[in-house]
Amino acid sequence: MRIYDETFTSRLMLGTARYPSPQILKDAIVASGAEIVTVSLRREAAGERAGQRFWDLIRDTGVKVLPNTAGCHSVREAVTTAEMAREVFGTRWIKLEVIGDADTLQPDLFGLVEATRILSNDGFQVLAYTTEDLVAADRLVEAGCRVLMPWGSPIGSARGLNNVYGLRAMRARFPELTLIVDAGMGVPSHASTAMELGYDGVLLSSAVALAGDPVRMARAFRLSVEAGRLGFTADPLQPRDFAEPSTPVLGQALLGDTVFA
Repeated sequence: MRIYDETFTSRLMLGTARYPSPQILKDAIVASGAEIVTVSLRREAAGERAGQRFWDLIRDTGVKVLPNTAGCHSVREAVTTAEMAREVFGTRWIKLEVIGDADTLQPDLFGLVEATRILSNDGFQVLAYTTEDLVAADRLVEAGCRVLMPWGSPIGSARGLNNVYGLRAMRARFPELTLIVDAGMGVPSHASTAMELGYDGVLLSSAVALAGDPVRMARAFRLSVEAGRLGFTADPLQPRDFAEPSTPVLGQALLGDTVFA
């Protein structure tokens, strides 16, 4: 999986919020095989976790941190948070979120494009949390974004991929762009389906953190992502409207003088 000028073996990215304990978070990261984790600067600043202990834990896993602008509802708020994240984490990467609806947490696509343009011009490498809207995707690419992260369904909903057609159309529209399905997954089969559509990766958070056994669920998602990618690259059989025999019939079976047809 390529993120701007870096390449990663794992195609699974993991959120770090709402785990039962720091140790379970660490064990889940290891079990997932993820090489990238997302961190919300605003939530860290609000004291959701135990400060230095959390950063020590992340460093111990050896993963790369992708800061995000979770919780931002305006362009100014998102840009300011991104600038702070660059100073804190020492990275040009930013997972850009500009939320437009408080109930669905749907992105504000107009604000997202504007914030992407501002940050890209300032040297950021933007990973944009968006919908499967192709017009918005075109605008984001024009604004400098090279990694699109369309939602599967609303954040934390566990509904899986609500619009498979739209996600497939986005993959077809941007064959060379890095596309990562972000949000809404609940079970490993959801991730596998995303990978079978040809997506480059998936980002999970609540599906693992809020599972009864986060570590086991992290491993399950790891396997599902690998299986989905293998299935996609194996050139799978396409759906048909009619049956086709799986065993070819070369002739008629004979038993003595009796013909079985």
